[in-house]
Amino acid sequence: MTKSIKRISFCKHLVILLGVLFFNTGISNAATTTQKPDTAGVVFTDIPTSADSIAAAKKQISKTTEVKAAGATLTKSKEIPKTLWQIFIEGLIGGFLALLMPCIYPMLPLTVSFFTKRGGTRQKALFQSLVYGLSIIVIYVALGLVITLLFGSDGLNSLATNGIFNIFFFLLLVAFGASFLGAFEIQLPTSLANKLDQNSDKGGMAGIFFMAATLAVVSFSCTGPIIGSLLVEAATKGARLGPAVGMLGFSAALAIPFALFALFPSLLSSLPKSGGWLNSVKVVLGFLELAFALKFLSNVDLAYHWNWFDREVFLSLWIAIGLLLTLYLIGKITFPHDSPVDGLSVGRTFLAVITFAFVFYMIPGLWGAPLKVISGFLPPPATQDFYLNSNIGNGTSAVAASSTVKKYEELFKRGKHAGLNEYYDYDQALQASRELHKPVMIDFTGWNCANCRKMENEVWSDKSVQQLLQNDFILLELYVDEKTALPANEQYTSTFSGKKITDIGKKNSDYEASKFNVNSQPYYIIINAKGDVLVPPQGANYSVDNYIKFLDSGKAAFQNNNGSN
Repeated sequence: MTKSIKRISFCKHLVILLGVLFFNTGISNAATTTQKPDTAGVVFTDIPTSADSIAAAKKQISKTTEVKAAGATLTKSKEIPKTLWQIFIEGLIGGFLALLMPCIYPMLPLTVSFFTKRGGTRQKALFQSLVYGLSIIVIYVALGLVITLLFGSDGLNSLATNGIFNIFFFLLLVAFGASFLGAFEIQLPTSLANKLDQNSDKGGMAGIFFMAATLAVVSFSCTGPIIGSLLVEAATKGARLGPAVGMLGFSAALAIPFALFALFPSLLSSLPKSGGWLNSVKVVLGFLELAFALKFLSNVDLAYHWNWFDREVFLSLWIAIGLLLTLYLIGKITFPHDSPVDGLSVGRTFLAVITFAFVFYMIPGLWGAPLKVISGFLPPPATQDFYLNSNIGNGTSAVAASSTVKKYEELFKRGKHAGLNEYYDYDQALQASRELHKPVMIDFTGWNCANCRKMENEVWSDKSVQQLLQNDFILLELYVDEKTALPANEQYTSTFSGKKITDIGKKNSDYEASKFNVNSQPYYIIINAKGDVLVPPQGANYSVDNYIKFLDSGKAAFQNNNGSN
């Protein structure tokens, strides 16, 4: 068994794609709203702006305390935390997916056969397999507890929007993608694995535990991304025990098959044999890793205003990758370690058709098609240089605007929306509200917010929604991940978090957290010129009808109060 383990290739990185998918769909920017918050009877008070002095801010501590209490009510009603059962099921699904990867799949028959021969009897083999499975569970649950204790939810969640992390993950995915395509082999340092492997030769339960630890170590580069994603999701969306419960589900999915096949060894013969198909899986996932790596590069390009990775560049690269993947699937191109493709299997044919159809779907996006299916991954539409429809691009609103020159407008030009007249500074938006006698619709958003892009492309693109935003509201967009530094005289220490607020993103994030005790995006709030909240805020909800009702209710509340100016 020891030698067999050592001979298995360290192809551990295949589920990095799953980590990307989880990160982009539910972590750094998750904001799913299932019901409206109840703000009845809540009085919102103004918080210090960045121009306020520290002394003035201290005078409002009592008011801020009241806001925190009110905001807590908003948070609880805004988003229902995931139950431990939901987190467990997510971990279970992730574990079963990881089980199908080449770094773990070949271990299954080898390990079960080892226990069957070592145990001598069926009962002993089953008992040892159960101990092996329980050891896997103990190791991964302990990992969940340790990660939570060391970093906490804030530390894990901050990775999703960190520039250094995004660059690192982009380079890592490119390296793994190149490796899977056959450019080189990536192997982990073997010292730890060898040490654990030596201990696994010991008899009794201790030896079995070290065998499980060896599996965890040698496969961690394959399971690591999905584990990290699950830990972040559980820590930020669930209870304190969320990470441990998530790891319980993940490890149970890895452990169950070992006990099952030890109980019914004849089932091993029904498993597909390891062979050339595993290399095909590697190559396909290598293409997908290269494609998803571009999302992380796009995040950094937007946040740091490099202004060269536009929407059409992103789409062109995805189209090229999709075409190469299609050619590979039909056997027109091959890579090192590939077996000859004598004929197309049914599964391979279906996958080739789906890939080629997806390529055709993306092509119109080069001329401005919204591509709603992948809108969360793409850079904002304003980054595109050419549109067949001139009303889609960097259009401006025909609605009368405040005479004030917009602060930060040049900074956020790549995030502009066709036909809308956005503001990016809180005080200027209130001034425009007083001048134009319209309510302010605050959009807490971010450059790296996939849910924000999805709302903008699926909901804001509706004509009725766009007309309301154009004609009846002052649109204030507050980016919480903008890295541009504030002038020295506008920097301040937050009375809410105690942290130094040094850039625009931190200022906007501090306002959202201190005023509403919410730190998710997108988050939409309708206020009057005094900053009073007119209707219950809401987060991401992809129903156009719901959003129209939200805007209509804010408009009616503003009119009923005569604008509160």
